[in-house]
Formats: sequence, structure tokens, C-alpha cells
Amino acid sequence: MDSAQNKPGLEGAATGAPRCGWCSDDPVYQHYHDTEWGVPEYDAQRLFEKLLLDGFQAGLSWITVLKKRERYRQVYRGFDPHFMAQQSDEALLALLEDPGIIRNRLKVKGARQNAQAWLRMAEVTDPGEWLWSFVGGAPRINHFADLGEVPVMTEQAQAMSKALKQAGFTFVGPTICYAFMQATGMVMDHTRDCFRYAQLTRV
Repeated sequence: MDSAQNKPGLEGAATGAPRCGWCSDDPVYQHYHDTEWGVPEYDAQRLFEKLLLDGFQAGLSWITVLKKRERYRQVYRGFDPHFMAQQSDEALLALLEDPGIIRNRLKVKGARQNAQAWLRMAEVTDPGEWLWSFVGGAPRINHFADLGEVPVMTEQAQAMSKALKQAGFTFVGPTICYAFMQATGMVMDHTRDCFRYAQLTRV
């Protein structure tokens, strides 16, 4: 499902290249930082996946979710909202026994709820365009000097959170929504000392 290599501004990192302060030396984390985080994503299916993954992160570290992403893709059939929306209560109970995912009852149930809300939205609008409308349809390029300047939420994230909750979504608080905006390139928050900053400000 990843197509980061086909997106603009994705030159590889030189050995020892400086990265954002939140990125550890874990190779999985570094690959995600270098190829996905902050890159504009417009594909509705991938936006749905990332919205749910950010919700799964609530109370946990992102690397925990990232390392379980492939298993999530397996059990949710590529994050197919039609499949997820129709899962039975018995299927959800079975998921709670799967060590490859985050076995939190509310999050497992919430994924089904969010799939149902996504499909309802898709009946009346393009969910991807709707999500991007909260930043005016184009990436907001920030120019933060260091991690301490990067916000954990914004007015736009608060507005998205409120609208998603009204549409029936769960695990979509404003902090989660801002993390989602960062992950999907709706906002570009690579700091100026990061090698990706120069690449993505050219996009």
C-alpha cells in the first residue's frame, strides 16, 4: 500500500543526516520519518488507514503502532472500510486475542464504528477532499526551528475533531487529528534542522 517512493521530494537520507527530534534511531521509525511523515497524501483509502492508526496510538507511542501496521493491514484486509463496517461482535472478540494488534476493546470496537462513519460520509462527499478542506485543500508549510515550537494541536485540528465526532467517529480528539494532519502532509512540520525540511518545502 505504500507508494512513498513515487512521491515528490523523497531523496534518500545521507548517512548521519539530521532528522526531527522525535525520530529515534530505530530503522522502522527512521524509514517512516524519511519517506512518509509530512508527505502530502490525497488517496482516500490511505487517509482512512492513517486516521485509524493515529486513533490506535492514543495513550501509546507511535512506534508501537507503526510496528503493528502490517498486521493491522492483514486483519482489516488493507483497511477496507466495507469489510470493517460489517464485522460481527464475534469477529471483534477474536481480534482481541490477536497479539499482532493493540488489544484494546474500545479501539477495536471504535475501528468498526469509524468504518461505518466513513462509509456514510462517502455517500455524500469525497472523504479525502473533505479532510483536506480543513487546511484549505493544500499543505500548510511550517518553518519551525526545533521540536519545542511544534504545536500538539491547532484551530484546524480542533475543527476537524469536532466535525469528525459529529459525523460519528471516535478516537478523533484534536491532538489525534493534528498528528494525522502531520502524518499525511496536510501540515509540514519537519523542523528546519531536519534533512527532509529542505526537500518538502520544494514540493
